[in-house]
Amino acid sequence: MVPYWKESFGNPHSSEHIVGWKANEAVEKAQETVAQLIGADTDEIVFTSGATEANNLALIGMAPSISARPRVAVSPIEHKCVLASARTIRDKLGFEVERLRVDPTGVVDFEHLEAILSKGISICSVGAVNNEIGTIQDIERISEACRRHGTLFHCDAAQAPVALDITALARSADLISLSAHKMYGPMGIGALFVRRELQGQIVPGIVGGGQQNNIRSGTLPLPLVVGFGAAAEQLTRPDAHEERERVAMLRNRLANEVLALDDGFTLNGPSFQNRHPGNLNVCFRGFDAQDILASLQPKLAASSGSACTSGIPEPSHVLRAIGLDAEDAEASVRFSIGRLTNADEIISATELIADTIEKLR
Repeated sequence: MVPYWKESFGNPHSSEHIVGWKANEAVEKAQETVAQLIGADTDEIVFTSGATEANNLALIGMAPSISARPRVAVSPIEHKCVLASARTIRDKLGFEVERLRVDPTGVVDFEHLEAILSKGISICSVGAVNNEIGTIQDIERISEACRRHGTLFHCDAAQAPVALDITALARSADLISLSAHKMYGPMGIGALFVRRELQGQIVPGIVGGGQQNNIRSGTLPLPLVVGFGAAAEQLTRPDAHEERERVAMLRNRLANEVLALDDGFTLNGPSFQNRHPGNLNVCFRGFDAQDILASLQPKLAASSGSACTSGIPEPSHVLRAIGLDAEDAEASVRFSIGRLTNADEIISATELIADTIEKLR
């Protein structure tokens, strides 16, 4: 990204000089790499400010074109920006919002999904990988159900790139949201995959110069776009699978040590086999998550829910949706392991958590 902050800082939309041409070449290269990440064509990638904007554009942007069937379906464990977008088209455009059921591991109930889709749903939104409990959904099966019922399928895939191979995801979804900073890229840049046939139907959320096929106006932040492309390229390397396995092994080690501290401690969400390799969400039954987190500072960073909802004094909507009561939800902590985590840090984290529990006990 560095050269694009300094020497190569041209406007990629300036088509009359060499500086603009070179900037545009850099954008097209990044666009191609992001497209390859999900198995899409280059012209189906629309850059946004992040997954939140992409999710808004997917649901709110498509709503006017699908208002003949004013019903949308979302799972109750979606990111809050997806749930908020669904509420917005309900309140402003009169859509009905159907909530899909999920089981105690966060997996969509397919029998209920079929029943809901039979009501005439225009668009269904289900995330590929949950951001709080790491549940990996059967996207292909959801996609097949949506196609049988003539329903558009939107997939929030922000958490997916580091969790699993998504190089064929574009075959299953009509709209896909991505976020660069969830895959080791820069903050402030994301993308929405819009299937080519739908591009004339989506209503832009940002209007102006008509950039990006008039779907999202505004001058693209060239360094961020380049960084997004570089991050996507890392995740399409042959050794990406090996790295996921390494991270999962570290996560499993931490989980086993933490759960062994007390018989009352339990794993929230799915088994390790159907879970984001870097996600661990533990219910420290009998303790308060805020007390645990405060005691761990400043040596260990963890959270009680999504970073986007931090500071809001309420239990996680994801944990409540999978059946936890308010007390257990407020006793739950999420730990994240990534490609920069090493085995020594897992040992240190385990010791810190054990000391904290003993002190609070």
